Amino acid sequence: MKELAVLSKAMLQERKDILLSILCGFTAGTAGVALFSASGYLISQTVFAPPLYTLIVLTSMVKLLGFLRAASRYGERLASHRATFSILSRLRTAYFAKLIPVTPGILNKNRSGDLLARIVGDVESLQHYFLRVAYPPMMVVMVFLCTVIFTAVFSFWIACLLVVGMLITAFVVPALVLMQQRKMNGQVREQRAALSTEVTEVLYGFRDLKVYGQLIQREQQLQQTSAALASRQRRDAGQLLRGQSMHIFVTYLVTWGVLLLSSFLIADGVFAGVYLAMLILAAQTVFEESAAMAVLPAYKLDSEYAAKRLNETVRMSEEKNDQPHGLVPMPEEAVSIDLSHVSYQYEDEWRRALNDVSVHFPSGSKTAIVGPSGSGKSTIMDVLLKLRSPVSGSIQVNGIPIKQLQEESIWQNTRVVLQQSHFFRGTIRDNLLLSEEGHMDAELEDVLHQVQLFNLSLNDTVYEKGENLSDGEKQRLALARAMLHRGRLWLLDEPTSSLDYVTEARVLQQLLAQAAEDTLLLICHRLTGLEHMDQIIVMDQGRVVETGSFKVLMEQKGYFYEMKQIELQMIGESKT
Repeated sequence: MKELAVLSKAMLQERKDILLSILCGFTAGTAGVALFSASGYLISQTVFAPPLYTLIVLTSMVKLLGFLRAASRYGERLASHRATFSILSRLRTAYFAKLIPVTPGILNKNRSGDLLARIVGDVESLQHYFLRVAYPPMMVVMVFLCTVIFTAVFSFWIACLLVVGMLITAFVVPALVLMQQRKMNGQVREQRAALSTEVTEVLYGFRDLKVYGQLIQREQQLQQTSAALASRQRRDAGQLLRGQSMHIFVTYLVTWGVLLLSSFLIADGVFAGVYLAMLILAAQTVFEESAAMAVLPAYKLDSEYAAKRLNETVRMSEEKNDQPHGLVPMPEEAVSIDLSHVSYQYEDEWRRALNDVSVHFPSGSKTAIVGPSGSGKSTIMDVLLKLRSPVSGSIQVNGIPIKQLQEESIWQNTRVVLQQSHFFRGTIRDNLLLSEEGHMDAELEDVLHQVQLFNLSLNDTVYEKGENLSDGEKQRLALARAMLHRGRLWLLDEPTSSLDYVTEARVLQQLLAQAAEDTLLLICHRLTGLEHMDQIIVMDQGRVVETGSFKVLMEQKGYFYEMKQIELQMIGESKT
């Protein structure tokens, strides 16, 4: 299957351990059959009081076969599990490498809990493919073939009976299990993903659920989801036990068949009675190798379904890799940017986030993009960072189409502040040095002062997601991180929305001073301080409705003028 292509490639890379495990497994399987056959023959021979040297030879053979079986089984387990864990490591690396380039799109399409279940649980499920799906059929064929040939030397009919038993355990029993398993295919995995999603959302939203009195209801919903998963798992386990029970039934049925058939053959004088115990024990032992066939369909379907979910998760990476070859790095100087008739529409959305947008950002200019929420301001920043690809139109950076620029070079040469910046558990110093590690403490302290974070020191603890920081502190810390980063292009999305007017003015003053020779795009709702901008772009419903300097837009008394008057009125009311 196409879904298992990555798995097959990983298995080929571990072919030495796989071949070694097959060799050791075949040796262990045939040695086990030979061991119990020799034991049965030894027991039968003792009845006839054979010469001492015969017993010595048989006893030594049993000991040697026992040692060979144990050593081979150990080698098989060692090689097969080493191969499995190496394959699993390669799969994690391969899928994670595919996941990174398409992370923004995946996070928008998949809930975080479900995504976690896919990249952790589904990859984990693929470890069973070699041991539970690919390996058992090879062992069954090889060991059964040797046993049937060995048995045919003594009795053709008993060999035929073993072949019939092998066909039943290798095909009939798995087919019956498969019929039932197809009805439940993926249900356990889907239910587990649903539980992961519910747990994640309860943990993330615990505070809000507690405040609004919805915690008990969500807990009950979580318990129901957990109970549904447990029920599915019980049904799934029941299917596996049913298959194993049918296999054991067939094993003893064939063993009884060998006993009865041997009795008739002995009575007719066709078969020597001394071989009876040997063939019965051989028949019973050889079916141990086919026990894994009873549960093979379940693991096969589970592996295929897990691979399918993983490929659905990262299928966009193949489209992303179809970009033209010979990508060039982004220029390191202050760049000019041109958007020409750019449109973008989110998946499953009825309206376009950007609709025929054409704007020009001169090199070294300072541009503010304003407008109501949902007007498409943040989407412009996403397409400039190549986090999203426009459905139509073109974007050029210094005259170079953005499709020809390396993504990594864009990110490395751009100072970015997102609406929701992430902070890692550690210290202020750790979070400031996220992108660069060549700064001294004096530089870090200076940038903290520039963004008005006088109350924080470099050794102060930062909780996960910055839970112990206020929204204003988070924004200023994100700005400090951007100011430490290298690059001549600034993309700032609401960097001061949580600050008071005085602090905001001071921070923007420091920011504009550092970016004096750079190209800067500032997305904001507040209209204060925009007098210093070279141009202001006003957006509404995905379109550019006005463009010009602060003075020009105020003289036009259009959309921007009305927004400014409303803001001034609100500021005046708040002062009174």
